Amino acid sequence: MGDRLTIAGRGAARRQADADHAARIAQLRRQLAVMSGQPDRLSAERPDLPAIPVPVALEPLFPAGGIAGGEVVACDGARSVLLSLIASASGAGRRIGIVGMPRLCLLSAVELGADLSRIATIPYPGTDPVEVASVLLDGMDVVVLNLAGASVAPSRAKVLTGRVRKQSSTLIVTGGTWPGVRTSIDAEVTGYRNSLSHSISGHGTGRSGMGRIGGMRLRVTARTRGRCRSSVDVELVAAGYGAARRVVLAHTGGYPVVAADPVLEVAN
Repeated sequence: MGDRLTIAGRGAARRQADADHAARIAQLRRQLAVMSGQPDRLSAERPDLPAIPVPVALEPLFPAGGIAGGEVVACDGARSVLLSLIASASGAGRRIGIVGMPRLCLLSAVELGADLSRIATIPYPGTDPVEVASVLLDGMDVVVLNLAGASVAPSRAKVLTGRVRKQSSTLIVTGGTWPGVRTSIDAEVTGYRNSLSHSISGHGTGRSGMGRIGGMRLRVTARTRGRCRSSVDVELVAAGYGAARRVVLAHTGGYPVVAADPVLEVAN
């Protein structure tokens, strides 16, 4: 008798959890409809958009000068590159949804030029972040999904990739494995600039182990199916203070070093 009661209790709990999840998805759909200016529709019907803008320093990695709509892109390595992609897209007026990234520093995104009014975050999406990302594709131009080390089944990835293409959205996945990704971006930190130095290697007026990180060099590599791997070397340089502080992602050697502000937080 006790066993039957336990099983019945577990079944009721599972049904309640399923109902809560369905209610949350329905609420997300309503919120997206309101954001799109169409509160009576479940999804936003959007015209085809041109390529998603990327920082000028990264344009050589993309044939169209940006990330093509309707694609799934993997972005891993130094977080600063992902933040710069979010900043460029939102700064250009695109709607961004971020799923499963509670520690993402939006202040750093603002310093890179992001428009927070265009960004919606779901830091704790529950047990099925892929489904939440799927819902966001109905109303967002770009959805960033943290897989938290998971591998998505090929059959499910194929279905969602078709949804990305249909909606002319862009899905950026990080921290996991997504089969069939067309473009993969990886960012590696190759050097730091001491805040007291004009050299990325740390030589100059600065001393090793002294001061703050005032600059950072990254090697950003893109691999696209049907194209050879390509790389660019860029630098993160901070300028200004307080609300006026800005961080620039620039070609190596292409930005005057006049600031001693730290940029470490952007790469976390």
